[in-house]
Amino acid sequence: MAYITGEQANTGQYIPSTYIIDDAQQLAQTDVKSEEFKRMLTRLYEFINNQNIALNGKEYANYSLEEVLNSQLFFNPNSTDPNDQRSVFRKVINFGSLPNTATTSVAHGITFDANSNITRIYGASTDPAGLAYIPLPYASPILANNIELRVDITNVTIVTGINRASFTRTVVIIEYVKN
Repeated sequence: MAYITGEQANTGQYIPSTYIIDDAQQLAQTDVKSEEFKRMLTRLYEFINNQNIALNGKEYANYSLEEVLNSQLFFNPNSTDPNDQRSVFRKVINFGSLPNTATTSVAHGITFDANSNITRIYGASTDPAGLAYIPLPYASPILANNIELRVDITNVTIVTGINRASFTRTVVIIEYVKN
C-alpha cells in the first residue's frame, strides 16, 4: 500500500499475489485434531475471505450493450448511515454517427424512476477514415466545436455545432443507481 506523509492512503483492496502458509508443506503429516492444523485452517479461511472481499470490491469492467452491475457502490442520499450504499449499473449505447450540425437522439432502454441517479455519462467517437478520436462530451474554446451529451428518461442526445458526421463510431456509457 502507498503511504502519504506517514499516513496510509486508501489505495483500494489488494491482496498479496503469493501467500505463504508455513504449515502447508507439512499438511500430510499434520494431525487434523492438533492446534497447529486448526491455526493453519484459520489462516487459510482468512486468506480466502480476504480474496473474496477484494474480488467483490473490484469494479467489473464489462462494457456491454446490456445493463450490467459494475460492482461500484454509491452512497444513499436518503440515508444517514454511511454504510448504506447503492449498487451502480452500467449500460453502453452504440450511438452510431455524430450529427452534422444538429441534434440526434438514440433510445437507451433504461427504466428510471424518482429514486434513480445517473453517476456518470461519458463516451468517445471515432472517425475511422481520418483516424481521429474525440471524447464525449467535448469542450472547446471555440463554441461551435463543442459537443453536448445529455440523457433524459428515454434518450441519449448529442448536439454538435459543426459537421461531425465523419465520426461514425460513437459509444456512450451511462452509469446509474436505482432505488
